Amino acid sequence: MFVALYPYVTAEMIFKDGTYAVFDGCKDMFRYYLDMKKYNPSKTSNDIDSIYVHEYYNLTWIDGRKAYYVVGSDVYGPMGRELIPFLTEEDASAFKHDHKGKILRFGDVTEAVVKALE
Repeated sequence: MFVALYPYVTAEMIFKDGTYAVFDGCKDMFRYYLDMKKYNPSKTSNDIDSIYVHEYYNLTWIDGRKAYYVVGSDVYGPMGRELIPFLTEEDASAFKHDHKGKILRFGDVTEAVVKALE
């Protein structure tokens, strides 16, 4: 997918050496993060400097490690079912109330969570 067509859902991982990876959504970013050995064997999670995701409501970059993610909602991204990121738990809760789903933190997202979105 050409991510520039959908900038409002992109995610980005910046490594300590200045290299980076851009993703078409949080789902693919987590897929990469959870299996870096497969997607980028020269890097580990210790090489990551920062992770950014686009906040759903205001479309600004936020720290992906601090975000609240709603999974299992009725809102889809360009690549189908998606993890929807929020800056605050209150915003995630309001979204969940309107669109269903479950709120997760970064460390709660597992390969099983990502696989269930495929």
